[in-house]
Amino acid sequence: MDTGGNSLPSAPDGVKRKVCYFYDPEVGNYYYGQGHPMKPHRIRMTHALLAHYGLLQHMQVHKPFPARDRDLCRFHADDYVAFLRSITPETQQDHLRQLKRFNVGEDCPVFDGLYSFCQTYAGGSVGGAVKLNHDQCDIAVNWAGGLHHAKKCEASGFCYVNDIVLAILELLKQHERVLYVDIDIHHGDGVEEAFYTTDRVMTVSFHKFGDYFPGTGDVRDIGYAKGKYYSLNVPLDDGIDDESYHFLFKPIIGKVMEVFRPGAVVLQCGADSLSGDRLGCFNLSIRGHAECVKYMRSFNVPLLLLGGGGYTIRNVARCWCYETGVALGIEVDDKMPQHEYYEYFGPDYTLHVAPSNMENKNSHHLLEEIRSKLLENLSKLQHAPSVQFQERPPDTDLGEADVDHDDGDEPWDPDSDMDIDVERELVSGKVKKEMTEPQLNDLEDQRRSGEHLRGSDTAVAETCMKALDISSQKADEDNVKVEQNTVNDLAKEMDLKC
Repeated sequence: MDTGGNSLPSAPDGVKRKVCYFYDPEVGNYYYGQGHPMKPHRIRMTHALLAHYGLLQHMQVHKPFPARDRDLCRFHADDYVAFLRSITPETQQDHLRQLKRFNVGEDCPVFDGLYSFCQTYAGGSVGGAVKLNHDQCDIAVNWAGGLHHAKKCEASGFCYVNDIVLAILELLKQHERVLYVDIDIHHGDGVEEAFYTTDRVMTVSFHKFGDYFPGTGDVRDIGYAKGKYYSLNVPLDDGIDDESYHFLFKPIIGKVMEVFRPGAVVLQCGADSLSGDRLGCFNLSIRGHAECVKYMRSFNVPLLLLGGGGYTIRNVARCWCYETGVALGIEVDDKMPQHEYYEYFGPDYTLHVAPSNMENKNSHHLLEEIRSKLLENLSKLQHAPSVQFQERPPDTDLGEADVDHDDGDEPWDPDSDMDIDVERELVSGKVKKEMTEPQLNDLEDQRRSGEHLRGSDTAVAETCMKALDISSQKADEDNVKVEQNTVNDLAKEMDLKC
């Protein structure tokens, strides 16, 4: 298929791609708190698997340069970023009004090193976009990223900073059109909302819809003004399996690539859509999940792979390890090598796990209706919308690498100072070491699951307008949510700066 845009030279899918992989050895030390299902430790487990499977030797390994205030403020409000920078567990009781205003507290707790964590995972995603923009790799990977619920002025769904929006804004400096695809079980509401009124970014989200967080993502939500038909939502029910998922995924994405012709693709690979996830209710196998990565890779378009949800952490690590192999064009063995987290993967100690026998509530008739509706919407699109010539903003300056950074010119060296599992002395009081048991507490899981499955409001047009305005702007209480009667005026004013 001719995908247009700034695609790479056509090549068979099995051909090796040049892959840049972003990883900070300290990311696994951040800890949301006891009983919280989001565990950054899963990133360190994934990295250990990549090392022991020998995959790091086939990639350029980079320690991300932390995103700075001004980088985060390209999308987020100045006062929200200032709040994240200053709030600590010790001071949070003195800022209850701000905690409520910015939706920080329960699902999105204040923990030691919160702002550094945000800088780290956002830096990896923006860094990946910069590498793609400079043709320094074909695929960039940041498993710590993909936090798709964060809004301009508030945290949401375990997400504080929307690294995806920041990465897409970076890609828009080089590419006329960017495609965002989301296979997390939760709707990618923060990203959709940011680009709801533009035709330069198309968002496609496959997610559980109904009485489920965040409660958005109806098939009828299609975008607004210039962005009409550039938001696609694929609402699914419990128990969807590999066959049913790809009955929708491949024809829809194939048509999107044909019509939209993106210059770059961002794929959010949330692993909570896997069978057996703590908070999920889908029934995808790791191979079925990874088939989405393989399919996106086959178009030979610059690709940014990001993490996201995923709460049965042993399966998250399995999935993202396997999908890294897919990105590289390497089939990894099912038998797992010995490594420091080997006990997490018993009793089988294999990479793949069998899906359950849960009921698939997605009838073939329902899937046919969804597919027909979305393909009909795509038929109404203007093919490959153009962008008028404008002065391009300067590339994001990632700063000078410090002594802990790889030079980025060579694949990972087993003798380098980037340890598989860093046990270094941490900066005093900044980061709390997470101690994670291999076995999860089921009662705790159920309690947090109930807290997580709640609805949330979205602010559609306002966020999009501010996201595509590169200049930083102060936000006050009045502009957190936009009244519907201002939408038309905002849409008329939109003039992309990228």
